[in-house]
Amino acid sequence: MPHIIEITNFNAPELDVYARLTEGQLLNRHEPEKGLFIAESPKVVERALDAGCIPVSLLLERKHIEGEARDVLARCGDVPVYTADFDVLTKLTGFALTRGVLCAMRRPPLPSVREVCSGARRIAVLENVMNPTNVGAIFRSAAALGMDAVLLTPDCSNPLYRRSIRVSMGTVFQIPWTWLTAKETQHFPSYVRFLKSLCFGTAAMALTDSSIPVSDQRLAGEEKLAVILGSEGDGLSAATLADCDYTVRIPMAHGVDSLNVAAASAVAFWELCRCSG
Repeated sequence: MPHIIEITNFNAPELDVYARLTEGQLLNRHEPEKGLFIAESPKVVERALDAGCIPVSLLLERKHIEGEARDVLARCGDVPVYTADFDVLTKLTGFALTRGVLCAMRRPPLPSVREVCSGARRIAVLENVMNPTNVGAIFRSAAALGMDAVLLTPDCSNPLYRRSIRVSMGTVFQIPWTWLTAKETQHFPSYVRFLKSLCFGTAAMALTDSSIPVSDQRLAGEEKLAVILGSEGDGLSAATLADCDYTVRIPMAHGVDSLNVAAASAVAFWELCRCSG
């Protein structure tokens, strides 16, 4: 049975996770096993629960106890459920809740790169993509269009930031992902060389004189392929471009030079998964 708690004190420390802690504080880099994230909306919370994430508490509109959050509450056991009317919750959080439900959950331990890549044929690699909206959108495209996994360099925005989770519609819990840590790649000149040691062909999405179209049959013929995307503005580093097997572009029309990285990822994932056989 859910443990329903009516909100009467906005300053209650139990509500800090929803209203006052920063993303950095939730992440808790010094003690990652104590880190938390916030999932929004019943559908996203359900996807997190399906992935084995452990709920700590919920914050929701009172009307959703017997409404949209009913199934979520049934799955969360006796964790605290903080509730009030919509106007009260909006005052507490500073914004309108997405479909009236927030859930604080423990950050799950992440697998190694080798574990994530085991059995994968098409993976996305994000290099220094720092915008959480772009990260969330790329995850959604990766999951929807058939990519097997996502790897991120350490300077990327965290996929479990609230906005990334929301934009991804919870697909961050559906597709395997992890960080390309220095510990795993330390015996290689670069993470690209490390991926090559795992038998991945490497395709950098970038505009250069040597770029080939994303529809090039050499890409489709790669049994295992890592599609590498860079940040807005700076793009991929020169070292990454030099290490990759291919530099790939999406043909443009009307004098447009490129797409936003999230839009480009969707086009690339569709083409490269569609033609992979």
